[in-house]
Amino acid sequence: MTPQELRAFCLEFNAATEEFPFGPEMSVFKVLGKLFALSALDAGPLKVNLKCEPEIAVQLRDDHDAIAPGWHMNKRHWNTVTVDGRLPDRMVRELIEDSYDLVVAGLPKAERLRLDRA
Repeated sequence: MTPQELRAFCLEFNAATEEFPFGPEMSVFKVLGKLFALSALDAGPLKVNLKCEPEIAVQLRDDHDAIAPGWHMNKRHWNTVTVDGRLPDRMVRELIEDSYDLVVAGLPKAERLRLDRA
């Protein structure tokens, strides 16, 4: 997965936006103002921070060298995924989608309903 493909995939989700609160080199992908992915798209190797269920996060780290505790994030809820070919692109996409879904599930009901109608 290239940085351009990562960006495009993150922006395919309903109400997803890209912001740069930490400077132009750090893409922050949000849904209704809540972070679901964070990446320095120009850095090598390409890495992305993604939200994850705590129990699943630990299992993923144990099973895959390309997944580590979230860098500069709450390590219980966030993983850093290195996108360098060690993980299939399909798996990276699933991890991004899971992160988005977790964030949406945590939104107030009125905001979730607003997403459903969009």
